[in-house]
Amino acid sequence: MSGLREVAAPFVVSGPSGVAVRGGLKGLTVQDKEVLRLVGDLLGSLASRDLRARCAAGLNHDSDQWAQRKRALTGQCSSRWGGSITKATHDQWALARRAQLAHIHTLQAGVTTIAHRLSLPIGAKGSKGQPGGYRSKQEWFAKSRRLHVLEDRLECERADFDAGRVRVARGGKKLLRTRHHLEAAQVTEAQWRRQWEAERWFIQADGESGKRYGNETIRVTPDGEVSIKLPAPLARLANAPHGRYVLACRTGFRHRGEQWADRITANRAVAYRIDYDARRDRWYLTASWQIPPVRTVPLEAARGRGLIGVDMNADHLAAWRLDEHGNPVGQPRRFDDDLTGPAHHRDAQVRHALTRLLHWATRHNLALAIEDLDFAADKTREKHGRRKRFRKLISGMPTARLRGRLVSMATELGITIVAVDPAYTSRWGAQHWQRPLATPTRKTTRHDAAAVAIGRRALGYPIRRRTAPPPQHRSDAVGHRTVQARPGIPGREETRPRIPGPTDTIRRRRMWSESGRPACPQPFGARG
Repeated sequence: MSGLREVAAPFVVSGPSGVAVRGGLKGLTVQDKEVLRLVGDLLGSLASRDLRARCAAGLNHDSDQWAQRKRALTGQCSSRWGGSITKATHDQWALARRAQLAHIHTLQAGVTTIAHRLSLPIGAKGSKGQPGGYRSKQEWFAKSRRLHVLEDRLECERADFDAGRVRVARGGKKLLRTRHHLEAAQVTEAQWRRQWEAERWFIQADGESGKRYGNETIRVTPDGEVSIKLPAPLARLANAPHGRYVLACRTGFRHRGEQWADRITANRAVAYRIDYDARRDRWYLTASWQIPPVRTVPLEAARGRGLIGVDMNADHLAAWRLDEHGNPVGQPRRFDDDLTGPAHHRDAQVRHALTRLLHWATRHNLALAIEDLDFAADKTREKHGRRKRFRKLISGMPTARLRGRLVSMATELGITIVAVDPAYTSRWGAQHWQRPLATPTRKTTRHDAAAVAIGRRALGYPIRRRTAPPPQHRSDAVGHRTVQARPGIPGREETRPRIPGPTDTIRRRRMWSESGRPACPQPFGARG
């Protein structure tokens, strides 16, 4: 029995179910900013109280308690604001539960790895992908103590999960911890306080189909006028009828602006959220709405004309085009991206690399094959030990964000995405394709070979170039080689006659006369 795990079948990735666009609120007056701050602070305090009530209910929460929470909020703001707050609170609690479960899985993986390595003799080597024993007695002793720490944490997390207890910090845990490391973050206490308060504000409202412009609470007209239905305690600040406040600026959306305009003109639901970036001192408006599910293309149709295999790496995307038989065509492509620096720089780099990749796929009208990556279990330090650089490398790869953005951008261009199991693609690709694809003028990298392996797996072919073993002699007694030539190659199903003289020259002349075109070397594995 081999130690290899079973490889999952490839599948077509479904498209996104919603979209979100963002625009700036430029030209706000001092009064506009003050009103937005008051609204955000009031609704943020109500959202904090509601989140506390939801966390206290735990697993015993039901629809009656939800209605009771909404009635309590309605008296302090309005029914629509109360509905938006309770829905956001429920989503935040559910997200905390999913994060808690993921943390439990990470702790369990660490406990299992340490227990396995402690059971081995000191200095024992690993095998079949399993780590070996620890290097010294000191490391063994330190890890035995860490095992007890992780087991205690795991027990506490499981008890909290079973009881339905979650711990949520409105404003973000990362920003909360920054308060204790202001010098390292290079911010003052006043700057941190502004960021903390801005992150805890709540100015968002769900859309309602059939209402004017798709939202009664935060309304945006087709010409960009933004108005807010003020909560009851702030109704005195209204500058428009029916307790509304109209901002002095106009806004718009460059991306999907026509779709947004069509929706609000037809009075279809659009949700809005107003954010304040304290670092840049800028206000933003985000619009989001649901879209009908995109009809996915059958897997066989996506394989019809071949596809492009893509290997995702920390600093670039390696891609290679494959025909319908699994043969590499043309030259490999590399799309670089720099994932260092601030978040907006990393996002711009990812968008630029994906845009170039999708434009190349559009020119050839081909689908893309990617790995179904998930580094949740591989980021733990217990699995890779002292390989801090490698752990930092895989932790810095935004696999989920890159895949989500790729699927969203590909759906707009009508490009199909096929996801494959990432097991052994880099190892087997380098073993079977790196050297055969290298030429005196082209050095094939390990990532290029992995792209070929990903593409062949998406096409349903084995990664190996040949599936049948070599015959015991040079005749065809054992049958034809299965993975070798296309159906159109002359003499594919028959034995080659012995021609005296320089074999290569005469064979090329014979193939020229039979096919009517210059002879070329047989392609790599054609059929699997």
